[in-house]
Amino acid sequence: MFGYVNINRGELKVREYELYRSYYCGLCRKLREKYGFLGQLTLSYDMTFLVILLSALYESAQERGKTFCALHPGRKQPVVRTDYTEYGADMTILLTYHHFMDDWQDEKSLSHLTGARLLKRHYKKLQKQYPRQCRAVEKAILGLRRAERTNCPDLDKAAGYTGAMLQELFVPEPDVWQEQLRAMGMAMGEFLYLMDAYEDLEEDLKKGRYNPLARLSKEPDYEETCEEMMRVLMASAAAAFEKLPVLKNAELLRNIIYAGVWTKYDRIRLKKSGKKD
Repeated sequence: MFGYVNINRGELKVREYELYRSYYCGLCRKLREKYGFLGQLTLSYDMTFLVILLSALYESAQERGKTFCALHPGRKQPVVRTDYTEYGADMTILLTYHHFMDDWQDEKSLSHLTGARLLKRHYKKLQKQYPRQCRAVEKAILGLRRAERTNCPDLDKAAGYTGAMLQELFVPEPDVWQEQLRAMGMAMGEFLYLMDAYEDLEEDLKKGRYNPLARLSKEPDYEETCEEMMRVLMASAAAAFEKLPVLKNAELLRNIIYAGVWTKYDRIRLKKSGKKD
């Protein structure tokens, strides 16, 4: 994933931060148990958010515990798992497999080819278990490759592929809440694509790689336009979220949706301006 869907720690209460860490550690342990050490390395903030969202929406029972962690060997870390922790782990591997394959095809990265081969048998199982989600990811990857190959100037079209992918991953099973979940996934997917393009623009231009913001970056109001587009998308995601009957962990989720997603953007802006965070 992208790593942009994070918390704004400064605005969280201590108990909320500890709860977030517990969900994060729960996802980490599930990845390790089901997919081994390589699976654990694929852990992301983005899927932690999805686990918390789905667990809250469907009021999934929590399984609490403590476990040792290589990064924190001094004491056991609190862990929270729900019925959706495994779903988050499965979707992480689904996306990581395609990420590895994409990097192999684009950059001939042998390390990512090795990673893809190690995950291939798991991906085959995921195709059978989650055919809808797998088809959505595969279709999005093909669309993104086509956009890169043709140097697609249509920013909405390029971002839409990632949006269409995430809108399916946000829906474990079609039900009464699928409309709002898909709306959230679409808006956040497009936001993540634009944020990624915004962060990588300078490097992409130097290396002659495709970036959908290349043309817009020549305009004098480039920075303002980018920020406005991303704020509109996150406003759409927030509007869809507020229609969901989420009570449990609602403030933690709002911290991520309204503030956390902008922490990386603020750091990127500071870096571009030459200031220190």
